[in-house]
Amino acid sequence: MLYAGPDSVVTGLAAVRQHHIRGPVTELIDVLVPASRRRRDADFVRLHRTTHLPTRVWQLGPLRYALPARAVADAVRDLTSLRDVRAMVADAVQRSHCRVPDLSTELNAGPSVGSKLFREALTDVADGIRSAAEGDLKDLLTKAGLPMPLFNAAIYDGDGTFIARPDAWWPERGVALEVDSHEWHLSPHDHTRTLERQRRMGKHGIVVLPFTPREIRTQPADVINTIRHALETGRRPENVQTKAA
Repeated sequence: MLYAGPDSVVTGLAAVRQHHIRGPVTELIDVLVPASRRRRDADFVRLHRTTHLPTRVWQLGPLRYALPARAVADAVRDLTSLRDVRAMVADAVQRSHCRVPDLSTELNAGPSVGSKLFREALTDVADGIRSAAEGDLKDLLTKAGLPMPLFNAAIYDGDGTFIARPDAWWPERGVALEVDSHEWHLSPHDHTRTLERQRRMGKHGIVVLPFTPREIRTQPADVINTIRHALETGRRPENVQTKAA
């Protein structure tokens, strides 16, 4: 920041990681500077001249960081994989660092270059996708031509009592899919809550299909066959209501 000068703001992956949002590791530090400043990249410092400097920043001592939505928007424009872009956008929203409308504002205010994957990922997250594994599942279902589920929809019984919020839910067939990742089971208590949630759905006649992220990536045919069979044989459970994410 000493090199970039007054009013400069750290953004991109360096700021994303400072906000504890998952993203690729890089040795480059992206810094926003006023458009009138004539200074070149130097060593690990990559400067971005802009007429849209953030009006609000997150300050840590002498360091000035872009807020999460701007940091994510700047970071994903350099990524070339939809999976990586979707994972970062989903993680930012899942951890409540920013909201979908905040990211949409940054998308529309930013340059069109590099925005295609960002726009697609943001659409997926707005539809309820909250992890890279759920994005992989969506891509797999699209490729197989299977009906698209509701992602992270809330399920209630007839009295309005909350049952569960599965990762994917086909209400017309009574089929729920859970992506069971050890990453999110940080304690025996977390694992117990997962089992309790699946038992609650079972009590209401919901067919629960648990898969790991690895199975979705490496055993796509088996995953699709299991889902297809469940959808063909499943029935809409009685006294169950759905509220989309």
